[in-house]
Amino acid sequence: MKQFFVRHGGCFISSLCSAVKRLLNHRLLVDFLYEEQMKQYLDLLKKVMTEDVLQDNRTNTPAYSIFGAQMRFDLSEGFPLVTTKRVPIKNFVYEAIWMLSGDTNVRYLEDYGVNIWSAWADEDGDLGPVYGKQIRNWIGFGEGIDQLNNLLDGIKSNPNSRRHIINMWQVSDLPDESMPPQENVAYGKMALAPCVCFLQFYVSQGRLSLQIYQRSCDVFCGLPHNLACYALLTFMVAQQCDLDVGDLIWTGGDVHLYKNHIEQAKIQLSREPRQLPTLLLRKANSIDEYVFEDIEIRDYDPYPMIKAPVAV
Repeated sequence: MKQFFVRHGGCFISSLCSAVKRLLNHRLLVDFLYEEQMKQYLDLLKKVMTEDVLQDNRTNTPAYSIFGAQMRFDLSEGFPLVTTKRVPIKNFVYEAIWMLSGDTNVRYLEDYGVNIWSAWADEDGDLGPVYGKQIRNWIGFGEGIDQLNNLLDGIKSNPNSRRHIINMWQVSDLPDESMPPQENVAYGKMALAPCVCFLQFYVSQGRLSLQIYQRSCDVFCGLPHNLACYALLTFMVAQQCDLDVGDLIWTGGDVHLYKNHIEQAKIQLSREPRQLPTLLLRKANSIDEYVFEDIEIRDYDPYPMIKAPVAV
């Protein structure tokens, strides 16, 4: 009897140790995946920072830039919110809700303390036909087209289509770069041409992925916000279509780091990525009914914010 307990007790202890080891290895793997997902952002930041050529641009703040870059984030592994500096959650959440509503006036954002668009607005808060207008009322042939509703209908009725696209690059609404944003708004043009100008969704094996094309990308100030905003959009669309989330693929055109952000970028690059947070999204009755309280970012543990001036 004693031998039985020793032998089988030993097997139990050995099995327990093996299970603990597997759990630890799984945890290490998960941590590795978290770190790798955000490491690609830091690698991109470092790559742009090491460019030797400064380029002039519309903002009159010289910037180091590269042309063409891509990152892929598996949204099932965590929410791609940069941890090497704090990214304000309310900014990207309220902006996503604002865009999806079709609104193009900054008053809604400002009411919630979000001022990311205020520098480009006119005295009435208007930005002209920017993102929300293009997403919900794209004018192509005399009447408005709700690209978002068309997208949802298309994903539900024909998930394998290759045409699940939202196009925000309306040529007739683009601003004149020689004029200030407010003057463009007065002429019925966009205050600022869309940086993210093209979205393509893709369904495979019950998972929804999104690829975005960002023609112009401020890699230090703008990109962390953009990744979070469009990851949230992917979750919302997937939920409304009863799909799981797949990948967020970010493709950049002119990816740049402003000269006055170099020291801030060095601070960020000195930090190791932490575990990604998770998103809890309460399901709304429709894509139009999401509110801030439906969106909860859990276990976000970033390093402190790094302040930097935004090039206008």
